[in-house]
Amino acid sequence: MGIPITVQVNGVSHSHEVEPRLLLAHYLRDVLRLTGTHIGCDTSSCGACTILVDGKAVKSCTMLAVQADGAEITTIEGLASNGELHPLQKSFNEEHGLQCGFCTPGMIMTATDLLANNPSPSEQEIRHALEGNYCRCTGYHNIVKAIQNAANTQG
Repeated sequence: MGIPITVQVNGVSHSHEVEPRLLLAHYLRDVLRLTGTHIGCDTSSCGACTILVDGKAVKSCTMLAVQADGAEITTIEGLASNGELHPLQKSFNEEHGLQCGFCTPGMIMTATDLLANNPSPSEQEIRHALEGNYCRCTGYHNIVKAIQNAANTQG
């Protein structure tokens, strides 16, 4: 038997009956077909599934969909506006802050939360904020540069 939930995802209201054990990551990917939220580990280690729930970065592989009932959720698909990339998305491209791209949505969502709370973070603060996000390709240098660049263009 499903449990009814209603969530705002990227500004659009969605109501569904979901299984009580359905993870939010699977709800976003399988029910709403928002596949930018990646699943890398199912243990909350890698951060590839990071989204914003009520403005706060959350690893969606460790949150049940029923726990999100009534929440406002932003995924990587919701950052662009009117066909214009978000400053972090632009900066990751300009600064080559990605290689394979698998971790990139989670990195950008984590950075979105960081910059919302600290519009001018130091390199150390950026690196600390990214501790819950793994990148196996880039070595983080260009990811940090991308976040610094976005902070400079937003502020």
